[in-house]
This record gives sequence, C-alpha cells and structure tokens, in this order.
Amino acid sequence: MDLRSHALRLVGLTVGEELAPGVRLASVASADGLRWAFAVGERTLHIEAVLLDDDRRHAARSLRLGFSYRVDGDGALGLGELGRTLCQRLAERSAPREVDVLAAIAAEAARARDSGDGGQRIRELTVDALLERAGTHDQPYLTFSPYVGCLIGCRFCYAQGRLADARRLEQLPQVPWGSYVDVRINAAEVLRRELATAPRLPIKLCPIVSDPYQAVEAKYRVVRACLEVLAAARPSPPVLVLTRSSLILRDLDVLQSLPRLWVGLSIPTLDDEVRRHFEPRASPIADRLDALRQLRAANIRTFAIVQPLLPGPIDEFADALAASTTSVRIDVLHGLEGADPDFADPRYVAAASPTWQSTRATALSTALTRRHLPLWPSELPPDLPDLGTGP
Repeated sequence: MDLRSHALRLVGLTVGEELAPGVRLASVASADGLRWAFAVGERTLHIEAVLLDDDRRHAARSLRLGFSYRVDGDGALGLGELGRTLCQRLAERSAPREVDVLAAIAAEAARARDSGDGGQRIRELTVDALLERAGTHDQPYLTFSPYVGCLIGCRFCYAQGRLADARRLEQLPQVPWGSYVDVRINAAEVLRRELATAPRLPIKLCPIVSDPYQAVEAKYRVVRACLEVLAAARPSPPVLVLTRSSLILRDLDVLQSLPRLWVGLSIPTLDDEVRRHFEPRASPIADRLDALRQLRAANIRTFAIVQPLLPGPIDEFADALAASTTSVRIDVLHGLEGADPDFADPRYVAAASPTWQSTRATALSTALTRRHLPLWPSELPPDLPDLGTGP
C-alpha cells in the first residue's frame, strides 16, 4: 500500500503548502506509515501519526491516532514547543477526516487480503510515487525505496519499528523483522517519470526501510532497472548507493555508466565472528571489503559506513578501510530496537552503551585521520559541493 495519498488527505495539505507561517510541507513519506516533513527555516521537522498505543507517549492525540515529532539539523533546540504545537494542529486537522481515511486504508488492506497479498512474506506491489525529499535545509537530497522490508534483518536496524507501525495501520500480520519484504515492481517506471520534474538534488539509493541488494534483488532486479534509469537521465544526478551485500558487484557494468556515483558498503566491525552474531544474513566482512576494492579499481568513488560501531580491533580495522575505500562515515548506535538479545551476550553488553559507542567512534576517527582517509561530516560526500551541476 502506498500511504502517501492517505497521509495528504488526512491533514488536508498539499506539498509546498504552509501549515503555519514559516512552516511549509516539504514532503510526505510513502513507505513507512503516515509521515510528513515540514521545512522550518533551515531545519526539517518530521511528524508521524500512528495508531494509538497506551504504552507510548505522543505530543498530541486525535481519536485514534497519536502524533509525535523529531527534528533534523541541530537537534530540537528551540523547536520543541513548535513541534508539539504542529502535532496538535495536525491532530485537529485530521479529526474531521480521520474516520474516512482510516476506513479507506482498511478497505484497501481488505482488498489486498482478498487478492491473496495480505499475508504473503514477499509481496509484489505497484506504487504511484517513489522519490521522497530528505536531508536538512542546507543538505537536501532525494531518496527512494525499491523494496520495503528487508530479509537481511539486522535486529538493531531502526527501520523495523517504523515498518511495524505501518503494518499495524495496514492490518498486516505482525511478523518478525527480516521475514518480509514488499517488492515495488514498477519502481523503475515511476522513477523515470518523476525524474522529469524532480529538483536537481543528489539521489540516495540508501533507503532506511530496506537494503537495495538483499536476496530478492537477485530475482527481481528492481535496483538494476532503477540504476539504468538514473544512468540515462539528463542531466545526470549525483547518486549514492549503500548496501551490506556484495551482490552489488553484479551490477558493476551499470554502476560504471553513472558519471556522478558513490557506492558504499556498511561495515560495522572487522571481526567476522562479531558480524555473524549481529548480522548473520549480511555478507561476510571480507566480501564487503573486497567489493569496495573492486569498485574502487573500476574508478568508482567508494565509501564505508561504520554504524553502529561493534567490537573488534581498531587499528587493523582502520588499515583495512584505508586499503579498501576512499572515504568513511562514522555514526553510533541509535537505540537497540530488537537487538536486546544480541547485546545481552556478555561479550557485547558494553557495546550497547552510548559512552562505549562515542569512545569507539572517536578512536576510529583518530585512527582513520592518521591514515589520511577522509571522513564524512554529514550524510552527503564531502567532495559533492565541488562537482558543480554536471552534465
């Protein structure tokens, strides 16, 4: 189900319209529930609505929905009261439409169940919209998700909570994270259409609701089709691709045809025993490092994402990254999500601590700096502003 149209109808807004003076609706999510992004000066304020749950706190409530917010950029400094106010305003705007919109979502879910799609773990779906605006005011980008859900299923992944809320809204079975995926089989067709009018921004194929190179890509090749669309686009947009899978090497020929491309592998540790504990269905660490080396040998800009930081040697890790890639972004663990059992192991319990994560990030940053490996200060490549508008 594409929830974007339902989200717009619920609040009675169109993209670009002001909710309040100086607060403009910038984008609406389509993959992970009822979510709106509002531009507030140079920052972005995100608001979500989920079915009410008495165990969760919300900034505002309607009859059946709870509204909460988060802020991109410099944290929530100065925007906390505005966030609560906007949640309340959206709750009030939703009130006269809520029953009808939730009924429409339920009816669409019922049709899916009647057609046999409602309970399948791998579903083939079509969407009406794909590209979503993301990032901050001074570093905006576009992103899209060829898949929703992920069979790699890392239990620390923060996508699972978002998708669990969306599945509850769509009346889908609450099944374990890593056991389901929706395949957006018309993604390439929609992407081609949307690129004609999309703003000239970087495009990230690093969505938070799936890994683009999970196992089903070997069959469906949706990502490859999308890459072919991006390769043919004029002007050629900057494109970033991120994965935990060495399956990406299968598309090396298409990747080489993209003139403004960065390809990244997520590598949280050098220790493959640790990887097997936390990421049992992701590619081995050696395969990911080798993929980076092959991509770099093909003259593709490469990067590694180290998030979350997991136990393993620091200096050897820094050596391996310096020998395999051209830049690195480091970030810490943001909540355990479903990984409590993984971190409960006595060998790894310390790694769940924010202090351990921060100390580890500093140590790795220092080691990489000594090896003259560029670090990303944000979500976009540090050399992106120097590239101009391109062909």
